Amino acid sequence: MYASCLRILPAARFRWLALVCCVSALAGCIGGPVAKTPPPPAQSVRFGHVFIVVEENHNYADVVASPSMPYLNSLANQYGLAANYFANAHPSIPNYFELTTGQTLTIIDASTPHSFPVSEDNVIRELIAAGKTWKSYAEDLPSIGYTGGDSGNYAVRHNPIAYMTDVQNDPAQTKNLVPFSQFAADLPTANLPDYSFIVPNLCNDAHNCSLTTADNWLKTNLDPVIRSAVFQKDGLLIIVFDEADTLDFTAGGGHVAAVIVSPLAKRGYKSIAFYQHQSVLRLTLEGLGVTKLPGDAATAPAMWEFFTTP
Repeated sequence: MYASCLRILPAARFRWLALVCCVSALAGCIGGPVAKTPPPPAQSVRFGHVFIVVEENHNYADVVASPSMPYLNSLANQYGLAANYFANAHPSIPNYFELTTGQTLTIIDASTPHSFPVSEDNVIRELIAAGKTWKSYAEDLPSIGYTGGDSGNYAVRHNPIAYMTDVQNDPAQTKNLVPFSQFAADLPTANLPDYSFIVPNLCNDAHNCSLTTADNWLKTNLDPVIRSAVFQKDGLLIIVFDEADTLDFTAGGGHVAAVIVSPLAKRGYKSIAFYQHQSVLRLTLEGLGVTKLPGDAATAPAMWEFFTTP
């Protein structure tokens, strides 16, 4: 995994990069995961629609059972909580790439879609190949198809799909980069894609604002999703934090919360199995019937223990 950190970076940053990668690798061996993944059941669950929401920069202990996030904790208690889930690296951007390409690729948060186009295999390439539809719904995105840099509270590093050459080089795919304001209109219609990557802005993802602000945003915007007929049929929602605070290098990026919500999920289920972001990538693609898995997702522990299978 850490070899991917070395992809074409400015020479002046190389020594710093090497140090971070070494510290991350060591951290994974010190005070790391306490349980291994149990043998998963045979995968037979299929989702009609998958939604991923990524929150920012808080440790597991700051989130789980916290009075600052009553709504997220209500979901964790009602559905599934991955209690031994760890981010892959610091800072943010490698975790977003792990969620979408199965590789960390870079640790330079200043990378933009134009300075760092991603041609590696990725979630969009495999969704398209499997005939699945997708959209990225990004709050405060300046316009449909925008692949530029940061704008106001929109942080492009939190929208990894904008970096994919499969998207940038195809106008038909670029138009699937849409402002989050379109999400509510799409939800009850045939315009809702099979795969939705949802990007709150820098305040509402808890990067710049409080966990309470983020929790209120989740309740306002995701509760209607969970209650919708389309979700209650066969939906999957994953809410996960990209990384812990920068003092926690355990397993690379620290201990974070990941909540699994689905009508097909076991109720009140808490897993102590070790997972990282590549397992979410595997779950979302396999759950949509995609068989080719990018990067680390191909060998990642499967998360089917969260679901009741025939």
